[in-house]
Amino acid sequence: QVQPVESGGGSVHSGGSLRLSCVASGYTYSSYCMGWFRQAPGKEREGVASIDRDGSTSYADSVKGRFTISRDNAKNTLYLQMNSLKPEDTAMYYCAADRRCYSGDYYIKTADFAYWGQGTQVTVSS
Repeated sequence: QVQPVESGGGSVHSGGSLRLSCVASGYTYSSYCMGWFRQAPGKEREGVASIDRDGSTSYADSVKGRFTISRDNAKNTLYLQMNSLKPEDTAMYYCAADRRCYSGDYYIKTADFAYWGQGTQVTVSS
């Protein structure tokens, strides 16, 4: 069973940093496209970043230059390094996986991932 599991969330002050991790289990991690999404209370789910099998990345405009998505296939782990955090980054962050692997910003725009984690909370205070 494909099951992404997130960790690394927490509470930080504005301008701080956090690194989220997502460990894969139940599938051949390196053959999947992966992504990070977030959802704040009362708001729609928002695509944050995605990465394909070869390491090509896409980002939402709201996080470009501040967030970095990366993957370590040897460790079956996806990362999201978040710097210069703002209060508006406060949300539940979800890791997602999909074997179809569409290119470009498809996943950022559609959230069309097949498998989702349970989420990890990120809270940024001003």
